[in-house]
Amino acid sequence: MTENVDLTPRAWSVSALCRAVADSLDAQFNPVKVRGEISGFSRAASGHCYFSIKDDTGQIRCAMFRRAANLLDFPPRDGELVEVQGRLGLYEARGDLQLVVESMSRAGQGALFEQFLRLKAKLEGEGLFDPALKRELLAQPRAIGVVTSLGAAAWHDVVTALERRVPHIPVLMAPALVQGAGAATTLAQALQSLYHFTAEDNPLCPPVDVILLVRGGGSMEDLWSFNDENLARVIAQSPVPLICGVGHETDFTIADFVADVRAPTPTSAAEMAATDRGVGIEALSVLEHRLNRGLLRQQDRQAQRLDSVAARLGVGLARQQDRQAQRLSAIANRLSRPQALLGQHLPWLDQLAHRLHVSVLNDLTDSGHRLERLNDRFGFNRAQQVPQRAQRLERAALRLSSVDPRQVLERGYAWLSDDKGQALTHAGQFQPGQSVQATLSDGVVPLVVSLE
Repeated sequence: MTENVDLTPRAWSVSALCRAVADSLDAQFNPVKVRGEISGFSRAASGHCYFSIKDDTGQIRCAMFRRAANLLDFPPRDGELVEVQGRLGLYEARGDLQLVVESMSRAGQGALFEQFLRLKAKLEGEGLFDPALKRELLAQPRAIGVVTSLGAAAWHDVVTALERRVPHIPVLMAPALVQGAGAATTLAQALQSLYHFTAEDNPLCPPVDVILLVRGGGSMEDLWSFNDENLARVIAQSPVPLICGVGHETDFTIADFVADVRAPTPTSAAEMAATDRGVGIEALSVLEHRLNRGLLRQQDRQAQRLDSVAARLGVGLARQQDRQAQRLSAIANRLSRPQALLGQHLPWLDQLAHRLHVSVLNDLTDSGHRLERLNDRFGFNRAQQVPQRAQRLERAALRLSSVDPRQVLERGYAWLSDDKGQALTHAGQFQPGQSVQATLSDGVVPLVVSLE
């Protein structure tokens, strides 16, 4: 008797099959330890962490819940080589294979991360990251340049932020690839094209005073184009300040270190590029209010001064007019009196003038006679006094010659003096070896004193 075997497979419900697979994985593999590179690491607001562990040919999705994440002693980064231990299972909601990580430790640097560190050390040694090279941003640039992908969310975020904050500043966009093969080359070419628009004499638009290099978040592989050495050197050649806003706040690339300013996100880069127009308008409003208040105060002060001057001027003019009128009246009275007196005394003045004329003529005649008599007397006295004065002069000359020292020296005497010209008249003034001078009638003889 032959037994019939039913070879038709069992029809599972989806949830039952997922539970069966999960039970099979748990029974065969767990607990499991896996070694690989972190990729796409992110931390949710709840504190749970989500990432992938990968090697050259495969990857596994991982979840690390807040309790385990809080026990980590290092911040996980994309590209790091780690060892994780946990339980392999099936995320039934999506049917995805998932490793729930219970612990994580460093297993060494991943290949990409090691490459990143080598390039970082090289460029840092060349001085490309030197803080002294970083330039300050202008508060109000004349134009803003942007390098990113034309269809990327980063471009939308930048445009939205700039239109909200500084709609009056023109924006020049240089499109480039931001991910994948050749992306680093297109980024460098886009930057160099914007450098031509930084010149002062560009007729097409105002000079670009700041450049934004931006891209949204992603894994280390997604952002790898911004770790290119040639791109780093092109960034260092920027003639104007450059802001790099690549990835999220925890993402760092070589471009961030070379740029003048690093922004945590593309939106932050746009906000750093220029001061919000509202801030300037508010500052102008404050200045306008202060200026108006100052003008009003100055106007009030000047009005008060004008009123005070007008009041003083009015009183002063009235008083001055009264004083001048009184002075004119007094002068007119004084002038009228002499005219009347002059008419009354004209005959008397004529008599006085005649008498003065006669008196002057008589005085001149008398003075002439007296001058003639004095002249005669002066001539007589001079003739008598000249011989008398000559005789007195001769007698004085004889007396003077009798006391002349030279006459004494002619008789054999000498005049002794020291080297300072002081006369030596006593024996006590002489010292042995002393230099003296003897003045004779016909010259001077130097002597040396020798007392025995």
